[in-house]
Amino acid sequence: MAKSVFYHAGCPVCVSAEQDIIQLIGTENVEVVHLGNDKSRLAEAEAAGIQSVPALVTPNGNVLHINFGAAFADLK
Repeated sequence: MAKSVFYHAGCPVCVSAEQDIIQLIGTENVEVVHLGNDKSRLAEAEAAGIQSVPALVTPNGNVLHINFGAAFADLK
């Protein structure tokens, strides 16, 4: 099974959502990408359709924006 990818920026909203996602689907099923620390993945996240973080991209390519921590433009 392909992994989901969870993108976040490290804010309290993002960290809380990360913990919930990991509890729901398990660490083996999700790759966590901290865009605040890994700016090299910004283009990948944008291409996936991320508009704000935290967000989860499913293996099918669906983007699930979770709550609101930061606009994608603020991460650039």
